[in-house]
Amino acid sequence: MKFLVVGPGAMGCLFAVRLKKAGHEVTLLDHRKERADLINHQGVLVEGITGEYREKISTVTEGPLTTPDFVLLCVKAYNTREAGLSMKQWIKGGAVIVTLQNGVGNLEILEEIYGRERVLGGVTAEGATLLGPGRIRHAGQGETLLGPAEGPDSPAEALVSALNGAGFNSRAVANAHHLIWGKLVINVGINALAAIVGVKNGRVPELSGTRKIMEEAIREAVAVVTAKKILLPYPDPLFRVLEVCKGTAGNIASMLQDVLGEKPTEIDFINGAIVREGAALGIATPANCTLTCLVQAIQETYRERIR
Repeated sequence: MKFLVVGPGAMGCLFAVRLKKAGHEVTLLDHRKERADLINHQGVLVEGITGEYREKISTVTEGPLTTPDFVLLCVKAYNTREAGLSMKQWIKGGAVIVTLQNGVGNLEILEEIYGRERVLGGVTAEGATLLGPGRIRHAGQGETLLGPAEGPDSPAEALVSALNGAGFNSRAVANAHHLIWGKLVINVGINALAAIVGVKNGRVPELSGTRKIMEEAIREAVAVVTAKKILLPYPDPLFRVLEVCKGTAGNIASMLQDVLGEKPTEIDFINGAIVREGAALGIATPANCTLTCLVQAIQETYRERIR
């Protein structure tokens, strides 16, 4: 099977290297030529809970030579539209576009560009930390869910088969939108708090202050989800967040990685999304508003930080 993985960040590299290791044809797409050249030279290196290994993966800046079966979009949410439009010139035929991103709105943008029949929504609880160009630490394992599943011969089932063969714990579900909102609630409880306090996932619920704010942020998110009549893919949101924290205890959350690297974060697409949706529905979201404002303030003052 042929895969194009867009974005050589922690998650993009993890999926690319595991799929290549399983025997699939994998190409990485990067917008930075110098980084692409480095990855082509050294390969993608993984360390962590699944061992240490390296795979040579063709990394390009202008699209693959052949049309892939699946395109895994692993860019930041604020780059979804730009990436989706730029890929369109290379992605012909029946290639299926898959979003494995944080936040809400990515699926809708890709459906607008490619049509609903060519897009799958996905979420993953895998934890990975970017150590450098093409170098990652696999810090935690978790389930990867994809949808919509429309029968045993559907693209979602074919992708699940490939991912499971590559060592992922993956399954297809009927409703991708519910999946994505389920992942959003988890990110609401972890990412911003980890980014603000500067701790790994496992510590967020262990500290009394962050635990209390986590519970409030999740409660607000669930109120929004309930009002939107979204069915979460788990019965107890707080328990699920705690499970993810435990399963990825040694992982550095993606938003904390962004803050440490003084890069833009996805705060507007995670806690900020709860604030916007809450305002539209008349639901108060003070905890999420505070978290959003604090992370925005950190972003705006990267060059003013007192070391």
